Amino acid sequence: MRILVTGATGMLGGALVPALLKAGHEVRALSRAKRDDRGNVEWKWGDLVSGNGVREALDGVDAVAHLATGGRRRRGAMDVPGTRTLLLLARAAGVPHVLFTSVVGADRAAYGYLRHKLEAERLVEESGLGWTILRATPFHQWLHRRLRALAALPVLPVDRSLLFQPVHAGEVATRVAALLSAGPAHREIDYGGPQILGGDELVQTWLHASHLHRTLLPVRYPGRLRAAQRAGELTTDAAPKGEITWHDYLMPPAPILSDDFASEHTASPTSPATQPEQDPDLRVYGGDEGYERPTRS
Repeated sequence: MRILVTGATGMLGGALVPALLKAGHEVRALSRAKRDDRGNVEWKWGDLVSGNGVREALDGVDAVAHLATGGRRRRGAMDVPGTRTLLLLARAAGVPHVLFTSVVGADRAAYGYLRHKLEAERLVEESGLGWTILRATPFHQWLHRRLRALAALPVLPVDRSLLFQPVHAGEVATRVAALLSAGPAHREIDYGGPQILGGDELVQTWLHASHLHRTLLPVRYPGRLRAAQRAGELTTDAAPKGEITWHDYLMPPAPILSDDFASEHTASPTSPATQPEQDPDLRVYGGDEGYERPTRS
């Protein structure tokens, strides 16, 4: 299949593109920046908010993996209008399947940025296209980045009551690739990590792996979204689950040597060398980092 990936430069997109290529698909990636084709990836310029270039990017594709998101900071600037534009153009182009990535708990705790995710889900479901919605829990890589941004502080604020179910972006990408190969599911599918951790364990494990010593300051974050997180509304018991734990992501176990030379010389899926957050293009529009509106020069 020829699959168009929005958000191809983001955290999940950086893992999905190689997963699709490995599965034998042709990959077309949408970017707001002009890019040359690289390897087996065909890059197309397009802006999901204005719609410019998107119709051409959709020409001849068999499915769309819609990963691009405005994140928390952009108040749905990408999730709702960008998704609406994509769906209208995909329907005009006769695309048979759109897979949209959302967040576990969007249907139960539609507060803050999750409200925009749920609205975008409804657009997908009512589009008249074949559709699949994959709701994932927060990525290991995203949590690691958030904690790393606080590393310079002598004291780390920690809400011990919050529940986290981190999942590896590479495993979510594998799940997305399988769902695209299977065709439209016409349902919402949850996918989470293998364990649920409290905020204290999450931070303590990260500090240990980072060889850092910090005082933890107990706090209690306000708001309905945090209350829902405490109640477990942002976790899932759906199967299958990811297999890589938070501990093993941060401190990968030693590989088991085999007679297969390739296996012995391939980096661990959790090693820094294969982490999407090392991608220098993370802040390009279309990634999971968020949409930055163009400014006039």
